[in-house]
Amino acid sequence: MQRPFEGIKVLDITHVLAGPFAAYQLAVLGADVTKVENPSDVDQSRYMGSDKNLNADLMGTNFLTQNSNKKSITLNLKKSQGRDVLKQLVKECDVLIENYRAGSFRELGLGFDDLKKINPKLIYCSMTGYGQNGPRAHHTVYDHLIQANSGIMSTTGTPETAPIKTGIQFMDYATGTMGAFAISSALFQRSQTNEGQYIDVAMLDVAAILSASHITGHSITGHAPTANGNGHRYASSQLYETKDGLLMLGAANPGQHRRLMNALDLEQFAHESYEQREAQREEETAAITDKLKERTAQEWETYLQKNHVPAAILRTMPDMLKDPHLETRGLLHRHDHIDSIGQGATVPIAAFTYQDGGPRVDTPPPTLGADTDQILNGLGYSAADITALRDEGAI
Repeated sequence: MQRPFEGIKVLDITHVLAGPFAAYQLAVLGADVTKVENPSDVDQSRYMGSDKNLNADLMGTNFLTQNSNKKSITLNLKKSQGRDVLKQLVKECDVLIENYRAGSFRELGLGFDDLKKINPKLIYCSMTGYGQNGPRAHHTVYDHLIQANSGIMSTTGTPETAPIKTGIQFMDYATGTMGAFAISSALFQRSQTNEGQYIDVAMLDVAAILSASHITGHSITGHAPTANGNGHRYASSQLYETKDGLLMLGAANPGQHRRLMNALDLEQFAHESYEQREAQREEETAAITDKLKERTAQEWETYLQKNHVPAAILRTMPDMLKDPHLETRGLLHRHDHIDSIGQGATVPIAAFTYQDGGPRVDTPPPTLGADTDQILNGLGYSAADITALRDEGAI
């Protein structure tokens, strides 16, 4: 079955993680994505990642993660000739994504109002830290800065250790996912209206959405959310030591709480009142702590899940990747061999599956400018034209 975005052409003029990931999500769903980079100022993710040799070769693991299924062209948009090429590409594309400083593309004559004159049906998505307007629109940020500035870090860790940033760049990937959702929605809207759209995605806005329940609670109580570490309001929904490792319990609702206490032979705590559970939190925590040390984490996870009690072993990422369940999800794609790096690599695809026509990886991440000549030929540029553009530093 045809994938959702086959036939849709996307210009990915983004760098680092959030923007490229948004374009990647469209690419695995069939979009024809062309990544645009300055030949002398490449996407920062090309030299970021866990392998120094790949970083030096401009194929860092951060780049490999989210650039499969894309073509690569180099354009220097500070040169008029480079901007002219981009405008030729815009005539034929459906979506343009950029994540540079707010207003910088408008200053180059490449803002939405400029480009919609060329292509009235263009979906134009700008992705920044704080959006296109407001007193901090000009600020440059990264994932960890937004974590710090949004209040998320202040709630992460224990009262003694907070604030702590997360161990993953979740804000980048959350923003990329939100951007892909916004673009998808705009494409559907265009199918109804036959008109283009401008999208303004801000990382701070995404952080606020991820903190949604805290915001609502604060609006009513006036209390700021606190750092509770691995604890919880209720004893039956937090992290515990077992005989050989750590186990996270998630018996949140009354039925789950009752089943947990019965399964642990702690019937004296098997009440269903939230008020009682909160009042007896310390006593319940002590009783559960003693009980869980009698078996291994794996034994408890198996036993409790059979009794319909949410429980999960605390694992490292390598442990998670070895889980046979992961193979059933189709979440990862293995490039057995990528010529440009001389080895294979495993990359994520998307956090969902379709019965038919779903996301998939077809081609490996491209080397810098791998498709420049081919794309320019398709626009009608001759070999002599391309040579001249190179000599001028436009490509």
